[in-house]
Amino acid sequence: MTRIAVIAALTALTLTASLAQQVPGQWPPLVVRDDTVAVIHSGQTGTLTLPNGTPPFPAVILMHGCGGVTQNMNTWARRLRAWGYAALILDSFAPRGLDSVCGGGNRFPPRVRARDAFAAAAYLRGRPDIDPARIGLIGFSHGGSTVLAASVESRVAALGAKPFSAIVAYYPFCPAVALPLASDVQILIGAEDDWTPAERCTALMPLYAGATEHKPLLKIYPGAFHAFDANAPARVYFGHHLEFAAAAAQDSFAVTRQFLDSHMRTADKHE
Repeated sequence: MTRIAVIAALTALTLTASLAQQVPGQWPPLVVRDDTVAVIHSGQTGTLTLPNGTPPFPAVILMHGCGGVTQNMNTWARRLRAWGYAALILDSFAPRGLDSVCGGGNRFPPRVRARDAFAAAAYLRGRPDIDPARIGLIGFSHGGSTVLAASVESRVAALGAKPFSAIVAYYPFCPAVALPLASDVQILIGAEDDWTPAERCTALMPLYAGATEHKPLLKIYPGAFHAFDANAPARVYFGHHLEFAAAAAQDSFAVTRQFLDSHMRTADKHE
């Protein structure tokens, strides 16, 4: 039976005094603590789903897109649980009174939001049912850009954080510069994406040619649009085409699982 721990929202969000000093006052860091576990209610910070088996478990944090937590995040949590991973759906918006940043992603910049991922990882490392050495990160759209920001070596060092074991970015807005990375990264994106163009990610790859470690991997799906992994009707959202692509989605799931397993389950693959 699924065991679900639900992390309640906080109105005053402070991780540590030193971390708070690094964060612009507009968006104080999100904190995730064991004493905030409660029943599900509106405005919660996140939900943690644990797999069957014997703990401690490897864990993956899920970072939603610009429109907040969707049903696709719940689907992903179930998928990860079936793969043997604990899954933490982290809501960066509701505790801050945000519904969406789709009209302007820099309203809450991914580089700032990345602190939420590190706060969640710190929480997970303090749980006895989570393996502190095996924590990964998956993000989608704005969340994909966020997890790319969380992979940057200088940002990890500035926050005094630990790098993630593996990071998967679904259709992120790839950066124009190649900063050294602290984690291995897999990028998955559709060739027809008109919101976060695949061309930006293609242009990024050669910039890492000289990197000695943590070179990002890129897979582009021909014919696929934004949100190709979310099984929902095709639609236009904020002027951009969103459409499920079954073949691309299934392949991306296999790629994601293999990538996570290769970094986080080398000793107990597919228990």
